[in-house]
Parts: sequence; C-alpha cells; structure tokens
Amino acid sequence: MNWPLVTELTTWFVLCYFVLLNGGYIVLNLLSIFTLTRQNRERILADLPQLYSGLELPISLLVPAYNEEATIAASVRSMLQLSYSEFEIIVVNDGSRDATLDVLKREFGLQPFPEAYRIQLPTKTVRTIYRSTRYPNLRVIDKENGGKADSLNAGINASRFPLFCGVDADSVLQRDSLQRVAKPFMRDATVVATGGTVRIANGCEVSGGFLTRVGLPRNPLALFQIVEYLRAFLFGRLGWSAVNGMLIISGAFGLFKKDVVIAAGGYRVDTIGEDMELVVRMHRVLRKRRQPYRVEFVPDPVCWTEAPEDFRTLRNQRVRWQRGLSESLSSNWGLMFSRNGGVPGWLAFPFMMLFEWLGPLIELGGYLFMIVGFFTDIVSWQAFSAFLFVAIGLGILLSASGLLLEEMSFHIYPRGRDLAWLALFVVVENFGYRQINTYWRLKGLLKWAMRDEGSWGAMKRKGWQNTPPDVKP
Repeated sequence: MNWPLVTELTTWFVLCYFVLLNGGYIVLNLLSIFTLTRQNRERILADLPQLYSGLELPISLLVPAYNEEATIAASVRSMLQLSYSEFEIIVVNDGSRDATLDVLKREFGLQPFPEAYRIQLPTKTVRTIYRSTRYPNLRVIDKENGGKADSLNAGINASRFPLFCGVDADSVLQRDSLQRVAKPFMRDATVVATGGTVRIANGCEVSGGFLTRVGLPRNPLALFQIVEYLRAFLFGRLGWSAVNGMLIISGAFGLFKKDVVIAAGGYRVDTIGEDMELVVRMHRVLRKRRQPYRVEFVPDPVCWTEAPEDFRTLRNQRVRWQRGLSESLSSNWGLMFSRNGGVPGWLAFPFMMLFEWLGPLIELGGYLFMIVGFFTDIVSWQAFSAFLFVAIGLGILLSASGLLLEEMSFHIYPRGRDLAWLALFVVVENFGYRQINTYWRLKGLLKWAMRDEGSWGAMKRKGWQNTPPDVKP
C-alpha cells in the first residue's frame, strides 16, 4: 500500500472537512446577521400599541416535571405572571419520586378535580387531575412515569387551546415571552411551530418567579455553556430559520399548532430526543403532503434555564442529546433528498447528518490523526498549521461572532466585566472544552449504534435565588 499517498489524502480530507464545517457555520452566521438587522428595525415598531393586542390565539403551557421540587414553584409563578391575553398552565407530574407534587399542592392550593379527559394520544395512566383553588388557569396532571414525551402527550390531551408551548420545569420565562413567540402565528397562517432563545440562568437572581438581575456564574462549566448557547441559538437556529430549514426547536421553549402535532402522531415516547424528532417528522410529513408551512426561530423571547455545573451531569446531558439527534435523523430518513424535500431535505438534513451526527467521529479522528501525524513527521508543519487555523482559529471566530451578535442585538450582559469574561471563555473553550464535548457526543453516537437504553434522566438542581411572589389570583 502507498502509505505516503494515504497520508496525504487523509490530511486533505481532514482539512476539507473542517473547512466545510466552519464554512457552513459562517454562512449561517451571515444569514443571522441579515435577519437580526431586519428584525432590529421591526423591533422599534413592536414597542408601539398593537392593533391585535388581546386577540392572540390562546395558548396551553405544558410543563413536564420529574423530580423538580427545587425549581417548580418559581417556574410556575413566572408563568402565572406572563403578559398574554389568554393562556392555561398544565403541569404534568411524571411520577416524581421527590416532593414535586407536594410542593405544587402547598404553593398553589391544588384540589382533585373530575373533568373529561380526551385521549387523542396514548399515554401512561393518568392518576389524578388537580385544579388550583387560587389560579383558575392552573391545572396539574399526576400520572405514572413515562418520560418527557409521554408527559407532553398527556398535556396535549388535557389542553383546551389551539396552540401549546412546551416549557421545561426548571425554566423561567420573561414576562413578554409568549407575546413575542406567538407573533409569527399572527403574521403568517402557515406557521406551524416557533422556538425562542434559551439562555443560562446560573449566576442570575430570580424574584417572584422572574429574573431580576442578569449575572455570570462562577462555575467555569456554566460559563462555557453560555458561550455555547449564544453560538447555537443566535447564528445556528436563526440562520436555518431564515431559509425555513430549522430542524430543532428546544424542548425548553417551543410553541406548536396542536392539530398539526396530533396529525403527525404527537411526541414519540421511544426516543430521548423527542423535541427534535417531532420537528424533523413534521418537516417530513408536511413536505410529503406538499402543504405550505413555516417553522421559525424568534430570537426575542427568552427562556432562562439552569445549566449543569458538574462534569458527570453535563456529560450525561450531552450523551443524551447526541443519542436523541441520532434517533431523530435515523427515524426520518425519508426527508433527506426527497422529491419535495426543499431546504430541510436537501440542505439542513444532510448538513446535520454530516457535521452534527457523524461529526464527533470525524472530528476526533481528525484531531488524533493530525496531532500524532505531526509528532511522527508524517504530517508537515504547514498542513498542521492549516489544521489549527481551521479547527481552532475559525472556532474562536465563530464563538466570538455569537457574542458579537448578542451584544449588537440584545445587550443582555451590560457590564463590561461580564463581556470580558465571556470573551475570555470564547477563546479558552476551544482548547479542551469543545474537544471533551465532542468526545461525549461520540459516546452518545456509539450508545445509539449499540442500541444502549436511554432515558430522560435527572439533573442536579441548585434551585433559584428566589423571593416570595406577589401574584394575584
């Protein structure tokens, strides 16, 4: 075998792969800049009185909860104070083993309430439905444990309104979040789903169920995740949304047309990536029917969530995410290169498969080959330098652009010291953290390939720094 030729071809493959990977994200970045510039102009008009204020479609907020006693009360309080014309909150206690249900009973005066429960999607047995004696728009479903997807399906069965919004139980919404995430449904009748921005709340303060002070955590893992989230949401999903190719809506904050979701079969209970799988399946089903539709990302609505601060929890989260990605793509092959696939089938799906699904295997293999090859003199210093530029240098550029987009558009972190810390972690994350994260993603890919059992799992919660609310029934 001609080993010098094999080495040269492998070197060129690795370099081309990283160029295509980062080049694709640069294109998404440019699309995001264009979209944000347009939306910033529209935001000026958004502050004026709206003619349709109070006429928005009513929304059912679905809150799956499993062992969420530390944060569930603050999350529900924040939702009760949302500024929206008509909405209901349905908390689904998915067989929690801690005091989640007891906290809800105590904080919101729950009482069992017999009501008709229409089963449109199959779920685990519902034991009791509670209604709050203090807040007429709050209900709690107590059911047997079946996972997050099963809980969402139970919430859909109990919901009364045409739109539903899945919200994680550890999340805190801004007061105008629903108004903003629902606007695309008012503007365009073909919109079937929208997703909002999710940000890291570690280091922030919550009072009365709302975030009152934005700050940075001291934990370095949480800081790395802030940089990740800025990059993923501000130019990843926003870029794909601009061309109607967004395949992911975060399970922490997404708004859907209920009838479209039910027609697509609801959430799959045999996957741990139920949020992405549903969106990909909706693309596949609607494309097959040739039905006009849009899936949009709305950067304005903000959902604050608690991020893991220890390696074990973060590792388990990323392994689950990668397995969920694998299940979502592998169960919807029919979308890729389909006759009526459009941007989702011909661009977004192949991009996601090559750079997100198979990416961990190729990236780690590329790092290993280039580093070992350089120190054993089978890879030239010129090729190794080019590799460092495209793998590390462009990675820093992309992370920095996410921070720049955030500062130009939303200015969430007003203090110069906070921006300096984030700028430092934009650089530092490329020297170890991203590689470790890629290794965790590879473990998730291998677990999927070996059909290792997955589960919703639990995360260690510190809980919110919270003060009593002032919510009027």
